[in-house]
Amino acid sequence: MTKNAHILKGQVLSFHSSPFETTPPDAVSVSEAVLVRDGKIAALGEARFLIANNSDAQIVDYGDDVIMAGFVDAHVHYPQTAMIASWGKRLIDWLNSYTFPEEMRFEDPEYARMIANRYLDLTRAHGTTSMVSFCTIHPASVDAFFGAAQSRGQRVVAGKTCMNRNAPDGLQDTVQSAYDDSKALLEKWHGQDRLSYAITPRFSPTSTPDQLAALGALWEEHPDCLMQTHLSEQTDEIDWVMGMFPEARDYLDTYEQYGLLGEKGLYGHAIHLTDRERARLREMGAGLVHCPTSNTFIGSGLFDMAGLMAEGQNVGLATDTGGGSSFSMLRTMAAAYEIGQLRHTPLHAAQLLWLATAGSAGALHMQDKIGNIKPGMEADLVVLNLQSTPAISQRSVRANDLWEAIFPTIMMGDDRAIRDTWINGQR
Repeated sequence: MTKNAHILKGQVLSFHSSPFETTPPDAVSVSEAVLVRDGKIAALGEARFLIANNSDAQIVDYGDDVIMAGFVDAHVHYPQTAMIASWGKRLIDWLNSYTFPEEMRFEDPEYARMIANRYLDLTRAHGTTSMVSFCTIHPASVDAFFGAAQSRGQRVVAGKTCMNRNAPDGLQDTVQSAYDDSKALLEKWHGQDRLSYAITPRFSPTSTPDQLAALGALWEEHPDCLMQTHLSEQTDEIDWVMGMFPEARDYLDTYEQYGLLGEKGLYGHAIHLTDRERARLREMGAGLVHCPTSNTFIGSGLFDMAGLMAEGQNVGLATDTGGGSSFSMLRTMAAAYEIGQLRHTPLHAAQLLWLATAGSAGALHMQDKIGNIKPGMEADLVVLNLQSTPAISQRSVRANDLWEAIFPTIMMGDDRAIRDTWINGQR
């Protein structure tokens, strides 16, 4: 019989503050072991003490491996799994050439189930335990994703993408069906096990004002839900939006005037923000999601991490599969570091790990459940092998401290660096 208690020994990292608000290493505590019981973090501390007081627990010794919270990916499109790394287009052309044709296939429930399971297999192999996903306009795509996640015991957020213009006929809903389908799916899945619903207008250009208003009304009726969309990803996209909404003060206003700006809003990309937009997002406490690999892959621009963090913005990190070019949050952290360098504000390893865990969890308003290792939190964990390849090993063994040892894995690591992934207390 599988024991419901485990003691994991290794270098256990937990955050007691944000490394953006203090000296980065000082934000992290390192323990010898963590006790996992009944799917929750029960305790952390000295290994001998935990072992002596929990004789029923199975001991898993990871040696010098790093044990930390599982990665939280704050913005993905699971239906784009099969067309990730499609060549060479700007956003609008890329959507028309690759994304929309692939998303039309999700009318088939069997295809949706296959891709949902493939996506969750791939991300688990990369140490990602939770994510926020756009689905397609098809309710079956939402059922497939939630069903696959539920069977694995994962904490995920997802929602039916709503579009009623500027998309192929097979990918358009209506004002009424967007509201009705979203409400029915919300009532079916939201709060079931570890599942949460996100109201999901794709972005302003693919929804009429009436549809945006209908989704804003649905969010007002269900304020405990998240709302996810895209904001200011590319300059030509912004020009397109402003041409469609000439009365709007800026891109954010195309959401704000229809009830789609709030504390539980998640705004992907948020690269080219005006001063007014930054002030309103900060005032509302909304979540901004940095998607560095897709921002570089599609040529969108350089996210102002340092400036936004200094303002007190709420920021998470994401792969943005499949505009993003990797399922790996390690690769995503590496890209975030590189963008920071281009803006002359490089990020410390502790800041990168925080963004991929506690930062994203905070943007989701789930910081009391996931994204950190603290007693009472859910036991979603990733175990990092800091010597997963010869190239990484020869660098990490020369490290003068833990952060120098971790950094090569952030910059060069992939699924080989993931020793184990624990979801809901189960390996």
